[in-house]
Order: sequence, then C-alpha cells, then structure tokens
Amino acid sequence: MSEAKPLNQLIQQFFRAIGIDLKFEENLAFVYWDQVVGKEISERTEPYRISDGILSVRVKDPAWRNELHFFKKDIQEKLNHKIGKRIIKDIKFY
Repeated sequence: MSEAKPLNQLIQQFFRAIGIDLKFEENLAFVYWDQVVGKEISERTEPYRISDGILSVRVKDPAWRNELHFFKKDIQEKLNHKIGKRIIKDIKFY
C-alpha cells in the first residue's frame, strides 16, 4: 500500500505531469497574498496578474502605493517562502 500524500502535493504532481506546474506555483501568490501582507494591507490591495515572475498589484490609495515600495522585498521573500521556491522575482504596485 502506498503512503498517503497531502492533496496539495498530489495536485502539484498532476500539474507537473501535464506541464503547467509553473502557472500553478505562480497562482499560489494570489492564494497566500492576504496571509503574507496582513489584513491592513490586504484591504487596500489586490494582486491581479503574474507575468514572467512579476506580480502586479492594484493599490487603492497613492499614499499606500508609495509606502508599499519600502516593503516590496520583504513581501516578495515571504511569498516565495510560502510558495516554496523563488517564483516571484519582482512586485509592481499600480
């Protein structure tokens, strides 16, 4: 009898087998966004696209957009840590 595996691991194996594992991993940034940035930032932002490792995020307030540039590297590192590999290479705030 084979050892039971967590569902997320089985899903990743399936996506890898059909060649879409990178897209799956990129989309984990959307899943983890609220958890990584916290409630205050989450309420003012919306990640909406990932292209070539660049995460695009809408920010509701220009003052917050400027402030978030100071936290960009920290957010990027935390997202990559949650995903389990370096998927997010940069974050652009709009």
